[in-house]
Amino acid sequence: MNKADLINFETEIGNLFNAAKIRAPIHLYANNEENIMNVFEKIDCEKDWVCCTWRNHYQALLKGIPADLLKEKIIQGKSMVMNLPEYKFICSSIVGGIPSIATGLALAAKLKASNEHVWCWVGDMSAETGAWSEAYRYAVAQNLPITFVVEDNELSVMTPTHEVWGSHKWYLPEQDLQYYESSHLIYYKYKNQKYPHAGAGVRVQF
Repeated sequence: MNKADLINFETEIGNLFNAAKIRAPIHLYANNEENIMNVFEKIDCEKDWVCCTWRNHYQALLKGIPADLLKEKIIQGKSMVMNLPEYKFICSSIVGGIPSIATGLALAAKLKASNEHVWCWVGDMSAETGAWSEAYRYAVAQNLPITFVVEDNELSVMTPTHEVWGSHKWYLPEQDLQYYESSHLIYYKYKNQKYPHAGAGVRVQF
């Protein structure tokens, strides 16, 4: 799965949505393909868990979920809740909903002394919630086998995140970073100027 494959898949899903072939919300990626691919170079796709939010197609494809199966689930209306535990792939459409689930998986892995690692994606707005703060702080304090991936597109839905939460990101050692990595955190900025927060830019949606 390469960059072009990821882009082509999202383009197809966007076209299907605009043609009213998908009758449920979708959230599409653009312009962060290299960021996600770089993270997946660190992931063991067979043994590790990947946990995502409502925007998850790229991670699913890179995790090894067949494109045809993923497309089928999306058409069924499950884009925002792409839960496929047989692939160790769990998602949540609730803001701040996935960090506690991912932390629980990491705690279980530690208690079982397994070699599993958990990778949990959140957006920059979700990273301002109490749910993420508690999960992240607990995971670091207990040294759980989990890495949180914060994707910063500088938006809280359609509102600039800094207008709601301020510009300071407490979890970063320095502000205005484009990229940061530690044992429990990967952070990067990107701009998605191709798609709106939800949908694909043609049909009216929430």
